[in-house]
Formats: sequence, structure tokens, C-alpha cells
Amino acid sequence: MGKSKLKKNDTVVVLAGKDKGKTGKILKIDAKNDKVLVQGVNMVKKAMKKRKQNDRGGILEVEAPLHISNVAAAAKNGEASRIGYSLEGGKKKRIAKKSGEVL
Repeated sequence: MGKSKLKKNDTVVVLAGKDKGKTGKILKIDAKNDKVLVQGVNMVKKAMKKRKQNDRGGILEVEAPLHISNVAAAAKNGEASRIGYSLEGGKKKRIAKKSGEVL
């Protein structure tokens, strides 16, 4: 249960697992369990029961959470990078350590 420098809506690259190399946007962060939900990554089939009249039941494909250690922030060029901080004009900015660009 550590603190992460990743935030919701960050673009990340998957570093390990069946979807290694894929990129996506963070939809949700579970800091308590160190998990992240990444859009379009780690898709699993889930049986869903019909709840309402207009609901679609059946087998749906939904994103499953990944461990936060298996993703890294993606720089503008799509390369994985660690996140650092720099002070610019009294403002704290998040930067990609590899390229130095502001995230």
C-alpha cells in the first residue's frame, strides 16, 4: 500500500502480463490494493445478470485491474518512463524522467 505518482486519466504503458506493450488511459486507481484499471487493457469475460428491463445480460467483456507495478507512465512518444517533479516558476510540475517533458 504505497503512494503512486500516477493519476487518473494518465496514459500508461503495460510492462508485464498478457497485454505487455499496450497503452491506455487510467480509469480508476485503487490505492488501498495497489491496483489500476486501464481502458481497453486486461479484458476479461464476465457473466452479467440482467438487472433492469432494458439491461443487456449475458457474457460481457470488461477491464480487470492490473497491479500498479505493471504499468508505467507513457511519454508523448509512447515510451515508458518514470515520473519526477520539477519546480518551474514556483509551480510543481510532473515530468517524464526519460525525456524531461511535462506530463
